[in-house]
Amino acid sequence: MKRLLKWLFRIVLVLLVLAFLFVFVAYWRSTNDCDRKNVAAPTNPMKAIVHCDYGVANLKLEEIEKPTPADDQILVRVRAASVNPYDWHFVEGTPKIIRLMGIGVRKPKEIRLGVDFAGTVETVGKNVTQFKPGEEVFGGREGAFAEYVCRRAVGSVASKPASITFEQAVTLKPANVTFEQAASVNIAGITALQAVRDRGKIQSGQKVLINGASGGVGTFAVQIAKSFGADVTGVCSTRNVDLVRSLGADHVIDYTKEDFTKGEQKYDVILDNVANHSLSEFRHVLTPNGKYVMIGGGGANEQGVFGVMLRPLKAMVLSKFVDQQMGMMMADSNQKDLSLLAEMVESGKMKPVIDRTYKLAEVPEAIGYLEQGHARGKVVIVVD
Repeated sequence: MKRLLKWLFRIVLVLLVLAFLFVFVAYWRSTNDCDRKNVAAPTNPMKAIVHCDYGVANLKLEEIEKPTPADDQILVRVRAASVNPYDWHFVEGTPKIIRLMGIGVRKPKEIRLGVDFAGTVETVGKNVTQFKPGEEVFGGREGAFAEYVCRRAVGSVASKPASITFEQAVTLKPANVTFEQAASVNIAGITALQAVRDRGKIQSGQKVLINGASGGVGTFAVQIAKSFGADVTGVCSTRNVDLVRSLGADHVIDYTKEDFTKGEQKYDVILDNVANHSLSEFRHVLTPNGKYVMIGGGGANEQGVFGVMLRPLKAMVLSKFVDQQMGMMMADSNQKDLSLLAEMVESGKMKPVIDRTYKLAEVPEAIGYLEQGHARGKVVIVVD
């Protein structure tokens, strides 16, 4: 027995040493384009937000080389972009475990930021058939906090399938929608749609609770759930009660005055954007076969090493022992869903809610405001 324990100790020790060496090497190899010495000045410059180190204070507006579209790409003159929690996770490098997952241990591997954008097509590659110069589009592309973005036109001739990410969709902007409104749709809208339709599988007549109903995803989720015929309850602060009600919520709970987890009302589906209650508390207000869908949670100052990443694991384990379905969702960006959202906005079934707008040079202030956790709907960047 002693011999076995001795070998187990040695194995654990070796694994710890290897883990330390991995982190040590990854830390010192963590670099980005900012480390390149004597970088030549851009010959065809554009303005863009870059960050050479983690932290909002390290965001800078600089001139970089304007992209040139490949044969299956389009060059878009950005007119507006929007800010998401997705962005501040990369700005801060939190929860810190994600630094070991490819974004850079010591400093950000990718120095460009922003995903959601709306703008005008300036140039198209020779293989692109579905977009023309002058058309107005919106969608997702990394590096959206800039004057121009260059992205692959999905479905163009000779284009190849790509992995599904938040930057894989782009579609025509409805004429009756502003650039600011269109720029707010990509991440938040697709997340809300897939949470309601795919994970929540919400049906007409079901009782649905949306925790964090006044945020970016929440404002879209309220409207989409109502379009599915659900009886919607939104949870928000006092100042947002009228907003959430105006979006179509049948009932609004002011969390500063009432704790919905202590009530007797049961819900068929709970969409949780905040994760400010325990899983057992959520179970208390779920129907016996109800669904709990975790979408987000935890503020910028609450991420630590793991953030809320352990919570989905607890939910998955718990689901094995109860009839209620509990888990987290990760949205998949795709052309079909983005086009559906464009139709919903164009028809008036869904209206983007914009809290504040900032200029491109004010992206640090915009992200700082979003990190406070009090934004009503979306925060948008207007690119002059």
